[in-house]
Amino acid sequence: MTAAITVPAPAPVTDTRLVAWVRQAAPYIHAFRGQTFVIAFGGEVLRSNKAEALIHDVALLDAMGIRLVLVHGARPQIDAEMAARGLTPRFHKGLRVTDSEALECVKRAMGVTRIEIEAMLSQGLPNTPLAGGFLRVTGGNFITARPVGVVDGVDFQWTGAVRKVVAEEIQADLAQENVVLVTPIGASPTGEIFNLAWEEVAEAVATAVRADKLIYLCESPGLVDRKRNLIDALTADEAEGLLAKKVPQADDVARALPGAVRACRAGAGRVHFLDYRTDGAMLMEFFTREGIGTVLTSAPLAHLRQATHEDVGGILALIAPLEADGTLVRRGRERLEMEIDRFSVLDLDGVLVGCAALYPISTAKGEPKSAELACLAVMPEYRRGGHGDQLRKHIEARAARLKIKRLFVLTTRTAHWFIERGFGETTVDTLPAAKRDLYNLQRRSKVLTKAL
Repeated sequence: MTAAITVPAPAPVTDTRLVAWVRQAAPYIHAFRGQTFVIAFGGEVLRSNKAEALIHDVALLDAMGIRLVLVHGARPQIDAEMAARGLTPRFHKGLRVTDSEALECVKRAMGVTRIEIEAMLSQGLPNTPLAGGFLRVTGGNFITARPVGVVDGVDFQWTGAVRKVVAEEIQADLAQENVVLVTPIGASPTGEIFNLAWEEVAEAVATAVRADKLIYLCESPGLVDRKRNLIDALTADEAEGLLAKKVPQADDVARALPGAVRACRAGAGRVHFLDYRTDGAMLMEFFTREGIGTVLTSAPLAHLRQATHEDVGGILALIAPLEADGTLVRRGRERLEMEIDRFSVLDLDGVLVGCAALYPISTAKGEPKSAELACLAVMPEYRRGGHGDQLRKHIEARAARLKIKRLFVLTTRTAHWFIERGFGETTVDTLPAAKRDLYNLQRRSKVLTKAL
């Protein structure tokens, strides 16, 4: 009898990029669960081919336990309704002038747009993020409005401004795991109906419910500087500076930016400007370290702080690749835990993207007080953002407070980087005796120094 030959099954092919993305996203998924996001978008989104993808991403955020408020606009839909009736839209300073005829178009367009959004959120098609799930959508008379009145001699008539947001009712719906859909129409205490700007409604709702994030989906990648370069992050003060200098922005960004600054200062955690035309823009912004849009914060996004024992694992992960290629000397967990007070870290959204350490060196009597700047490391994707310089300056300032007169660096790969920043190459003999006795002749590190 011929023995049967067993052919081993081929090993499954691993999508390494998918695995890496899921692992990278995990901390953000944990952090965002239970948070409140206000997602605001104009009617242009619904007229584009990106509407379905947006709804899929909304469903995915909901499945992760994020509380969602959607604020929609309907400017193109209103314009189309007016054109069908032979009416000409009127605007003043970007705000629609709503007479009685325009108000009828507003009510019809808003109602149809809302129904269409609810229908998309109610889908359960196979092979989509909506399969097997159910998004319960709620709404109501959450917005009390008042008339804008007469501005620059222009009577806005039935165009209104937000007077009050009934935040308690919105939060009660969110607590029931409902997706709250807000249409930018408000009633006054006398029962009159007013047309509202969706950008203002989003600001007011985000402020009232103290949202963790306010997201504006626009027809632009985000804010830009005078050279038209995308700004990835800025503070409310810096954004106000752009407004004061009248730096040109895309139309929808320009309309939303003043409210974004106010919301940021009034308690909304962060404000994001994203391009809705980019597939998966919200996923890329919230679940990757680098993001893709512009984030507006009340304080700088990345901050330097003293390392704690809770940071040991993050520092080890940060320096491991540099230890593996010989750039840094190996440090075990035990040593790092003992020396953690020497370290400063750069914290970006709860993720350590950089670290550096300051080691005072014992000096003989008469020698200037010295220290070593060691273990400066920054994640590869952040090395172009100036974070290495932030850490270096922080360590130099820390050394100056300790009255250190000379700062040493021992390096095998980055001598030029330090020389460009005021360090000078010197010899091993110039090291204080205590450090010179520990010098590793096999590594042959270059010695650089800087007077403080």
